[in-house]
Amino acid sequence: MRKPSPAQGRYLVADRCASRVLRACVLFGECVRWYDRHHQVVAYSSDLTDSQWDLLEPLLLNPSKRGPKHGSDLRHVVNAMLYTSHTGCQWRFLPEQFGPWTRVWSQFRRWSRNGAWTRVLTALHASSRTSCGRKEPLPSMVIIDTHLARGASNGGATFHNQGSPYGRTNGAKRIVCVDVTGLPLCVRVVPASLSEASAVELILEDLARTGADARLELVLIDRGTSKSATQRLSATFNYEVRRVGWDEPPRNEHGAKIFRPIRHAWRVEVAHGHLVRRRRLARCFENTVTSATGWLHIASITEILRFLG
Repeated sequence: MRKPSPAQGRYLVADRCASRVLRACVLFGECVRWYDRHHQVVAYSSDLTDSQWDLLEPLLLNPSKRGPKHGSDLRHVVNAMLYTSHTGCQWRFLPEQFGPWTRVWSQFRRWSRNGAWTRVLTALHASSRTSCGRKEPLPSMVIIDTHLARGASNGGATFHNQGSPYGRTNGAKRIVCVDVTGLPLCVRVVPASLSEASAVELILEDLARTGADARLELVLIDRGTSKSATQRLSATFNYEVRRVGWDEPPRNEHGAKIFRPIRHAWRVEVAHGHLVRRRRLARCFENTVTSATGWLHIASITEILRFLG
């Protein structure tokens, strides 16, 4: 292949052959050196940095007596999951640079089923509290709220159903638990028809299962949960579960309704807004609760990794 002229060095050039797949070609201006010198693979913005991988790798690698449990391509597999979460592409449309899509899909399914995402999220959240300057790695107060995600027409065959106050939305309910840092501590996806009290109880059981409730003294929830259910949850888990919200909507001097955030409770609303920025979470495309919860875990882990840098 002939060398390009110096003038052509300012522009993008074609790949050397159609069989070689590149993410992008970046040229660094005029240069008299060889054509190959200018072609370098550009990483996707969703890829893990070296510092983020150093935090995540020991949490994903479980030592085994039979030798290494994962292949050498584990970082590429995780990057593929983050790419899918960020762009929302289907498994079979995963770029070839990440390798066979079946390899990524099988690892995602395995981690979603064996609770690996839950353990990683709990460990990273403890590290984020330390980075924030908190004295203890475990919180003493958490905020729990739910968000109704509309289901896709070709998804949720096993768990999508009618939800919302009027039962008009067919989809799933995403439950997020955060502390005062606003970072997710525990997440879960359930059918949309599940009551608020049952959703809160499931999250509190998850916190107890992971040991994240060791210092817990106060849980804030919205008024979708009844007073009797709140008292029952407080008695069951031996800490205060408190309903928060406005009895009457705040108004200005002209009598018009205005927005006024509730102290601490607004943090979970912000967390929901950050999580749904991922295209995979724009709607609920999954067919199982396990898969839907796995993608919500990945989005939460990404938020904490970006916070930690």
